Amino acid sequence: MKSPQQGVPPAFEELLPEFQQFCEVVARLRSPNGCPWDQKQTLQSIAPYTLEETCELLEAIAEDDDAAIAEELGDVLLQVVLDAQIAADESRFGLTDVVRGICEKMIRRHPHVFADETAATTTDVRKLWGEIKQREKPERDSVLDGVATSLPQLARAVRISARAAAAGYDFPDRRMLFAKLEEELRELSTEFFGQTVPESIEPDVNTAESSDAPLSGDVHQRATDELGDVLFVVANIARRWGINPEEALRRSNQKFARRFRGIEAAVRSSGRALQDVSLAEMEAIYQTNKRSEGTSCSGKSGE
Repeated sequence: MKSPQQGVPPAFEELLPEFQQFCEVVARLRSPNGCPWDQKQTLQSIAPYTLEETCELLEAIAEDDDAAIAEELGDVLLQVVLDAQIAADESRFGLTDVVRGICEKMIRRHPHVFADETAATTTDVRKLWGEIKQREKPERDSVLDGVATSLPQLARAVRISARAAAAGYDFPDRRMLFAKLEEELRELSTEFFGQTVPESIEPDVNTAESSDAPLSGDVHQRATDELGDVLFVVANIARRWGINPEEALRRSNQKFARRFRGIEAAVRSSGRALQDVSLAEMEAIYQTNKRSEGTSCSGKSGE
């Protein structure tokens, strides 16, 4: 595909017939002679699929797979067009209303591009966007209003803390967050153990806890609150250093799963089952896999 000049819209003589056919396909699926599954969908019933398709798009973007990204963008577009078709079938609104509304909002929210306002930096843009949004939605009592409660909670922590920071409520030096993290970890440790955990623990297999007994009653609730505080500070650290915590956790999940599958493969190749292998041996395999990954990359992996 030829690289287009940045900021040039698609060739409408190609796009419009394709998009018209796509809208006709979706409408046909919803018609009396269409698909029984599509016919019975509502905005409520289709909502989980919208979330699922969005997550699959994010995964394709993370893998930097152009073919997969294009496919998943199509699936997300299907959700938008299908939602709008359902709404039109119920005489609520139509796709034209959706497109017109978002176009008007983008023009309205970017007066530094489409009008006479000035915004030289991304900080200026965020400030201007917030001011316009506040004027448009004066009924909101808090700067935190409008952050979706259905967001993944790490992502929501980033969003609401960013809103608070924009209002001036933030640590002046981001390094102070690490002192806050240590404080929250101490409080969490106190709920778990009644005291701060020693810096070094060498468990004796003969005296170690035989099971991870669940907490009970008020202790469970307090520990839950303290763990939430730890995660909130971690999300703030990610925000202040420009890291997406959801992406960071996704990478760590993939990394752990990859290395644990390596343990399983090594154990299978030895003709044994996992339950026949000691923790020490599994850890040795894990560390071997970790070193192997490090040598396959340029520089220190840091994983």
